Amino acid sequence: MSSAATAGQPAAPPGTAAVELRGITKRFPGVVANSDVEIVVRAGTVHAIVGENGAGKSTLMKILYGMQKPDEGSIAVEGRPVTFHSPADAIGAGIGMVHQHFMLADNLTVLENVVLGAEPGTFGRLDTRAAGRRIQEISDAYGLGVQPDRLVEELGVGDRQRVEILKVLYRGARILILDEPTAVLVPQEVDELFANLRELKSEGITVLFISHKLDEVLAVADEITVIRRGTTVATVDSGEVTARRLAELMVGGELPSPETRESTVRDQVVLAVEGLTVHSPDGRTVLDDVTLGIHAGEVLGIAGVEGNGQAELVDAIMGLRPAAAGRVVLAGTDLTALDTRKRREAGIGFIPEDRHRQGLLLEASLWENRILGHQTRPPNVSGVWINRDGARADTERIVREYDVRTPGIDVLASALSGGNQQKLIVGREMSGDPVLLLAAHPTRGVDVGAQAAIWDALRTARAEGLAVLLISADLDELIGLSDTIQVILRGRLVAGADPRSVTPEELGSAMTGAGLAAEPGPGEPDEPDLPGSPGPGLTGTGTTGTGSAAADPTAGPGEGEA
Repeated sequence: MSSAATAGQPAAPPGTAAVELRGITKRFPGVVANSDVEIVVRAGTVHAIVGENGAGKSTLMKILYGMQKPDEGSIAVEGRPVTFHSPADAIGAGIGMVHQHFMLADNLTVLENVVLGAEPGTFGRLDTRAAGRRIQEISDAYGLGVQPDRLVEELGVGDRQRVEILKVLYRGARILILDEPTAVLVPQEVDELFANLRELKSEGITVLFISHKLDEVLAVADEITVIRRGTTVATVDSGEVTARRLAELMVGGELPSPETRESTVRDQVVLAVEGLTVHSPDGRTVLDDVTLGIHAGEVLGIAGVEGNGQAELVDAIMGLRPAAAGRVVLAGTDLTALDTRKRREAGIGFIPEDRHRQGLLLEASLWENRILGHQTRPPNVSGVWINRDGARADTERIVREYDVRTPGIDVLASALSGGNQQKLIVGREMSGDPVLLLAAHPTRGVDVGAQAAIWDALRTARAEGLAVLLISADLDELIGLSDTIQVILRGRLVAGADPRSVTPEELGSAMTGAGLAAEPGPGEPDEPDLPGSPGPGLTGTGTTGTGSAAADPTAGPGEGEA
């Protein structure tokens, strides 16, 4: 696994400073993003940077990567003072960054995205064979499982992130900036990533690890720097600090918990999905005869490795993707033939998995983003006209009730931190009294403070009778918030889980197919049972659903079982 380590200049000797940030200050109109930040990162270590959304972590990393220039302060890389005017300068100095929100061209292949700007070849011709070999070598070495010839637009979020990691390694970076690298991974994949990071570290590679998951930070980092409100408040050894203490340093309070204790499930079936099948553009079955039901006041969690049909399920319910077969019924009304706007008007709220690609207009103001997707309903309209005053007033309410930290509602959405962008989306989608909320990774990439606020909003809405379909790669979140859990594998619902007794390890095992005996997918030959057996919190079905809601979507709680 030396491809990254050996490219370009050698890495700095272990123990010396790979990166020194001294007195970094960055101001934006109305906001001081960084104030006198001091960080020293030792070569050959994993150095974590944690803090609330809006604390200044992303701005600081953009400065280190040459995307923004500091107003004050200095940067040294491997002992040499540097001034970066662009990311190309940072790449030339041996720095690579994997962004939380991906920088990929959807209409290009994986290979074309990876080599873009660093194309191997002669006389202006791309040597695709050499590029493909190099990409495959790196992919195999790091266990990324990347297919160079696939179009990026066909990839799920997890695959897109792995392409971004491969891009950095392809350029031979000696210092890696990883922004929320585990947000889309199941526990087993996180362990594999951490093993890769430890091997990189042993080769002298330096890793800056940005994360909100404090248990992961403690597991992988050597040192941890905490940033609060734009400035560094502490740098600690990971072996000498607890998650509770880190949380106190970050937000001045204890770690939030997603746990939901009392049941609020009611008799009324809000969503009934019956025999839903979806095909990909090339004719593959990506969602196969899925049947499920969600009652008022119920959170149904869907657990699955990225790319097993979760995105297609949400898109089909929202009307963003056509169904080849099956029905979607909301509160007794068949939505199958309706478009997305009509489904929203029927009472569906939607928190998308990628807030930048699907949830926001980044170059529009906050109040304009309040209208997005809700442009036919009050308070955003008056008659046939957009009601600017109504939209602005309701945006002020969302900012106040959901603690969206912003100088004002005329600020562009791109100026907000990830957590504040997400709270704006949650507030918007909870407005207008929806009866069903489709929540795809609602706390992905947000800090513990924003996470707690979103969990509280979901719990409150659940208690008031909202039905929620929850997709999450955070298994603790999925177990803590859900009333029932179903496992999706190869486009089928293959097992049910009781959140009161299932463990993240059992759930993660079932998600990969190792913890249950699944029936073959469509067109696949019969195979022997997979190793392992369902744990006490799992019920394997080998069919298309589990429990009463799956067997009969119109059944009330406790009904539909023999």
